[in-house]
Amino acid sequence: MKRREFITLLGGAVAAWPLAARAQPPDRVRRVGVLIALPENDPELQKWIAAFQRGLEKLGWSEGRNLQLDYRFAPAAARAPALAKELLALHPDVILAFSTPVAAAFQRETRTIPIVFIGIADAVAQGFVHSLARPEGNLTGLTMYEASVSGKYLSMLKEIEPQVTHIAFVANPKTAPYYEVYLQGAKLAAPSLGVEAVFIPIENDAANIERAITAFARDVPTGGMVVVGDSTTNAHRDLIISLAARHRLPAVYWNTFFVAAGGLMSYAVDWVNEFGQAAYYVDRILRGAKPADLPVQAATKFVTALNIKTAKALGLTVPAGLLVAADEVIE
Repeated sequence: MKRREFITLLGGAVAAWPLAARAQPPDRVRRVGVLIALPENDPELQKWIAAFQRGLEKLGWSEGRNLQLDYRFAPAAARAPALAKELLALHPDVILAFSTPVAAAFQRETRTIPIVFIGIADAVAQGFVHSLARPEGNLTGLTMYEASVSGKYLSMLKEIEPQVTHIAFVANPKTAPYYEVYLQGAKLAAPSLGVEAVFIPIENDAANIERAITAFARDVPTGGMVVVGDSTTNAHRDLIISLAARHRLPAVYWNTFFVAAGGLMSYAVDWVNEFGQAAYYVDRILRGAKPADLPVQAATKFVTALNIKTAKALGLTVPAGLLVAADEVIE
């Protein structure tokens, strides 16, 4: 089955779920554990959580009446295993896990409690499911990227800075083991764009990050960066943005909140939509469906954001095509 046909099939299935869920939910209170690899006070995250809760409410689940939501937050990936155990000790009916380290922590602890993941890059390659169509386990959910998205990152950088020759993918291998998905896709797309894709490994340490990016900027005066989403780059977003500005490195980021903080541009999953879709998975499972029978859905909605002020500071002219394509423009 072609990818486009498969996504269409998944989209049709998701759209039909509310129709199958019109019956009133069970009277007893059901428990949903939620573990997210971001700080609780992140304003963007609060929008995502609100979308998840709205989705549940539309399907008949109301916190305090027939639903208990237990939230935990792990902005540092090292905290994920302990928080996963803490949530599992509450005996939830289903778990919502955001990010690869979080999903992996739950997968190590249970093969029986249903887990809905979100924010996973290539769920098959990382071993979370057997296939998108047939998960064959206690995990299912939404996978955010496939390798081809790296080509989009490269083309955006080449469009805004035609002189760029080397593009570095920045990530911590310990907290983003999936970086290879992005890098492999980039290496396939790079020759047609006349660039070379490289990898900058970083650690969860400000001094290490500064050394790594500074060394790249020194050695490659015509370089650019792709900042991969993981707990390390999220925790050090302000530092990474400031280093990009200091060394005049055009960069594309995995999430719009980097652009709001001063980053140049981003190409990101529409996380409000993703969290809303996650509610349908949780609803189906609470009504008796098994994760193994619920196909994994690939992300279909993306948001492009541009920071015009940052572009000017870097001496870049934003092409009209890129500006028109942008969903969010920060002046």
